Amino acid sequence: MNLTLKVWRQKNPSDKGGFKTYKVNDISEHMSFLEMMDVLNEQLAVAGEEPVHFDHDCREGICGSCSMYINGRAHGPQKLTATCQLHMRHFNDGETITIEPWRARAFPVVKDLVVDRSAFDRIIQSGGYVSVNTGGVPDANEIPVPKQIADEAFSSAECISCGACVAACKNASAMLFVSAKVSQLALLPQGKVERKSRVERMVAQMDIEGFGSCTNTGACTAECPKGISQENIARINREYYNAKFTSDNV
Repeated sequence: MNLTLKVWRQKNPSDKGGFKTYKVNDISEHMSFLEMMDVLNEQLAVAGEEPVHFDHDCREGICGSCSMYINGRAHGPQKLTATCQLHMRHFNDGETITIEPWRARAFPVVKDLVVDRSAFDRIIQSGGYVSVNTGGVPDANEIPVPKQIADEAFSSAECISCGACVAACKNASAMLFVSAKVSQLALLPQGKVERKSRVERMVAQMDIEGFGSCTNTGACTAECPKGISQENIARINREYYNAKFTSDNV
């Protein structure tokens, strides 16, 4: 396959940035998208140009690092697929592919396709955990959890914090991410003790970080590589209003 790549290049957060066009040839359809980017960078290195900076780690669709906006879609054209799992067979020979970073005020560009997603880390630090006293490890079956509840919690916990929901949302809302992290704990008995303070703190931190409001257009779920359900957004709304009406922080 021979491809034309229009790649966003930006030297630093204060640089204006812009697209630069590159040609890559003899790309195997069995390559992953990131492997194709590796070929581009090898080509640039040989030519004495600076390689394109992009995030990646596990390359197994688990870590959520591979944040690229490809042809106008977060993670590219393949549904339920992270960029690292996207293969070149989903593109056509001679095609022009446009590659951009996430576009959101809360995700400032660091360089090229790399964005600062530490806002997600701060949201988790604000309340996305269960406090426990130190001591012996409790038996795994000490607190029974109904299978339906366990399955729902696990589905919510599948969120890999990639930020595709933010990139896809016209408001750059982080509600799908935050609601998934709230849900996975609120559903379980271990997480119910702090459920009110947790949702209040995490929503407050989300607002501080500058994410937009959720208007339930569904773009977040449509582009989520793990298919996180919008039911989580309904759940976080219930959790939040219940907390506001009944918690000691009112």
